[in-house]
Amino acid sequence: MAGLLLLLALVWFGTLGTRSLIHPDEGRYASLALEMARSGDWVTPRLNGLPYFEKPALQYWIGALAFRGLGISEFSARLWPGLAGFLTVLVVGFTAGRLWGRETGVRALAIAASMSWIELNSHFLTLDAGLTLFLTLALCAVLLAMACPPDARLRRRWIWLAWAAMGAAVLSKGLVGIVIPGAVLVLVSLWRRDATLWRGMQWGSGLLIFLAVTAPWFVLVSVRNPGFAEFFFIHEHFARYLTDSHNREGAWWYYLPLLLAGMLPWTSALPWLLRQDGAPDDRPASIAPRHLLLAWCAFVLLFFSASSSKLPSYILPMFPALALWIAMKLREVPPETLRWHLLLPAALWAVAAVASTQSARVVSITAPVEVVVPLAAALRSGAALVLAGCALAWWCLGRRRVTAAVLGLAVAHSMAIAILLQAHNGYGQLKSAAALAAALPPSITPATPVFAVRDYDQTLPFYLRRDVVLVDYEDEFALGQQREPNRWIPTLDEFVSRWQAAPQAAAYMGPATWVELHRRGLPMRIVFQDPRRVVVVKQ
Repeated sequence: MAGLLLLLALVWFGTLGTRSLIHPDEGRYASLALEMARSGDWVTPRLNGLPYFEKPALQYWIGALAFRGLGISEFSARLWPGLAGFLTVLVVGFTAGRLWGRETGVRALAIAASMSWIELNSHFLTLDAGLTLFLTLALCAVLLAMACPPDARLRRRWIWLAWAAMGAAVLSKGLVGIVIPGAVLVLVSLWRRDATLWRGMQWGSGLLIFLAVTAPWFVLVSVRNPGFAEFFFIHEHFARYLTDSHNREGAWWYYLPLLLAGMLPWTSALPWLLRQDGAPDDRPASIAPRHLLLAWCAFVLLFFSASSSKLPSYILPMFPALALWIAMKLREVPPETLRWHLLLPAALWAVAAVASTQSARVVSITAPVEVVVPLAAALRSGAALVLAGCALAWWCLGRRRVTAAVLGLAVAHSMAIAILLQAHNGYGQLKSAAALAAALPPSITPATPVFAVRDYDQTLPFYLRRDVVLVDYEDEFALGQQREPNRWIPTLDEFVSRWQAAPQAAAYMGPATWVELHRRGLPMRIVFQDPRRVVVVKQ
C-alpha cells in the first residue's frame, strides 16, 4: 500500500510546477493569493489591486501561505488544488476500506485517482478541487456515521466532522458548500421515507461548528467592505444561477458528455451502477450507502444542469461519489463480466491514437503546429499505456485477481493523463503571459507603469509580479473600480494623455487596439507579439 501511495504521489505532483499558468482561472486565483501574501490583508481579497468579492477567501489563504513558505512559482500556485485532489482520493479509499474492507478500499482509491475528471481538475488552479475535497469529506463522514450504532460517540464525531467540512466548503466556494449536502439529506430522507439520518445530524452542536468555521470571515469582510453581502449572495449566487448575466450558458445536456469522458476509464460501469443488488454490507435500514451515493450524484448533475451558468468543472463533486459507488458494486460483479468493460476505454483510446495521426488537419493560427504535434504524440503515448494497462487487467481478471486488474488499469490511465497534461503546456503558453512578461524586464524598471488596454490576461500580474493599470476594461473588476476609481483609466483618450506624459511606460493590448493607437501616432515599440496579443513600450 505504501508503494502504491508513493507512486501515486509521484505521478500526481510531478507536473504541478512544470506548466505555465493559463488564463483566466489559473491567473486569477494565483494573483489573488499572491496579492494576499504580499499585502498581509487576510480579509479583503484583491485582484490586480482592486477589491474582489466573487468567491470566499479559504483558497486565497492557502495559496498565500504556499507562496510565503515555498516561494512564488507555478508549483506553489497549484499546490492546493493538487493536494486537495490527492486528499480526496485518500478520503475515498479510507471510507471504502472502513465500510467494505481493505480490498475495496484499495480499489476505490485506485478508481478515484485514475478518473479523468478528478485528475485533470486537480492539476489546474480553480476552486473546484478544494470544494470537492470538503464536500467529499462531508459525504464520507455521514456514510461512516451511518455505519455506527445510533448512540455511539464515534457517530457523533463523524457528524461533527461533516459539519466542519461543510463550513470549509462554504469558505471555499460559497453557498453551494451547504446546498449540495443539505439538499441530498432532504431528498434521500423523503425518498426512503426515513428521518433517522435527519434526526442524527446533531443540529445544535453541528450548526455551532459550522458557524465557527464560516462566520468570522464573512462578518469581518462585511464590516470592512459595505455592500459585500449584497454582491456576494445576490449577484454571485442567485443571479449567477438563475440568469445568464455571467455569459456561461449551456444546453440541458451540457454535462452529459463531460460525465462520460470524465469517468474514463470506468465509464462502462454506469449501466450496472443502478442495478438492484443484495450487497452483504447493505444494512436492513431503509437508507443504505448506495441510496445516499445515488442521491448525491443525481442531485449534483441535475442541480448544475438546471443552472443558467455552466462551467465544465462544476460537476466535479459527483466523481468521488461515483468512485465509491463503483468500488462498492465491484464486490458483486464477476471477473468474467468485468473483462468486457475493458473494451470501452481500450477502444476510445485506440480511436484517439488513430485520430492523432491526422493532427495536421487541425493546425491553424490559434493552434500552431508546434502546439498540435506534441499533443498528438502525447495522445499516442497515453493510448499505448492505457492499452497495455487494459491487456494487463484482462490477464489478471482471467486469474480472478480483480484488485490487481483495477490497479493495473488505474496506474496506466493516471500516467497517460499525466503525459497529456505535460504536453498541454504548449497550448497553455498561448493562453499565458509567461512569455510576454519575460520580454518586458529589459525595457522597464520597477517604477515603469504597465497598462492593460481594452484587454487583460489574468496571468499578467502573476508573471510580472506587480499589478497593471486597466484601461477601458471592466468585466469582473466593475465593483472594485466603482469602489476605488483612481486605480484604473476609464477611456482610451485618458490613456493616450497619460502615455504621452510618462517618461517610461509599457502596455498590453490586442492587435486591433494597437492598430488604432498606431494610427493616432502614439510612440510605441513592440517587444512581444503573437496572433492575439501585442506588448509595447514607449519609444
